[in-house]
Amino acid sequence: MHSFLEKQFGLRGQVALVTGSSQGLGLAMARALGQAGAHVIVNGRDPGKLTPVVHRFAEHGLHAHAIAADLSDRAAVQRLVEESIAWKGHLDILVNNAGIIKRTPAVDHTDADWDAVLNVNLNGVFVACRAAGKHMVARGSGKIINIASLLTFFGGVTVPGYAASKGAVGQLTKALSNEWAAHGVQVNAIAPGYMRTDNTAALQADPKRSLEILQRIPANRWGDPSDLEGAVVFLASHASDYLTGHVMAVDGGWCGR
Repeated sequence: MHSFLEKQFGLRGQVALVTGSSQGLGLAMARALGQAGAHVIVNGRDPGKLTPVVHRFAEHGLHAHAIAADLSDRAAVQRLVEESIAWKGHLDILVNNAGIIKRTPAVDHTDADWDAVLNVNLNGVFVACRAAGKHMVARGSGKIINIASLLTFFGGVTVPGYAASKGAVGQLTKALSNEWAAHGVQVNAIAPGYMRTDNTAALQADPKRSLEILQRIPANRWGDPSDLEGAVVFLASHASDYLTGHVMAVDGGWCGR
């Protein structure tokens, strides 16, 4: 049984880049990939937040490397992927987790807010996918996991830029899968439900909205970053080699309600 699980789900010797992994969902997914055996590159804008992450990983016997980069800067994203490949000579797994949100009614949603969200949530994701995909297609293998959202399926309220970006991430995932699956590269996405992270702090702090959300979730709780650990390891492993172009909702049953 152990050998079966290792063969299907083990990531020993593989290299994974997780963007936006200094905290929250990204940190949980990076840790899970490390625990499955991968060498993990953690990323964020602030180098000071990455160093403690690398140290904590090392204390638990996990191998991590930090590369700071601003995901709103296309050139910086390109360099991030190139440096990630150079670290061990290859990149096997890319998790596009970094994302921002601006909450403003649509009539007041500024061009600056719109551009800020799209630059990180869509443009940065595409540049990272393109750079990693070129490397993976040439090698004949690779896993790309984009972090979508429930707003990939629904429109949301007061987050027009975020909803547009996450809807686009879902379609980008399918488009890239269509081109790269025949080359041994699986491109999938995870659509997290309502998770307790900094991005949802405003919703959690609103008693009325928080209760409305909770009442809609069949699992009867908000999600925790650890709830994505199994999904990301599955999509990064050989166990998902025939799964591609899929957006997997990890939402406590929200979409089925």
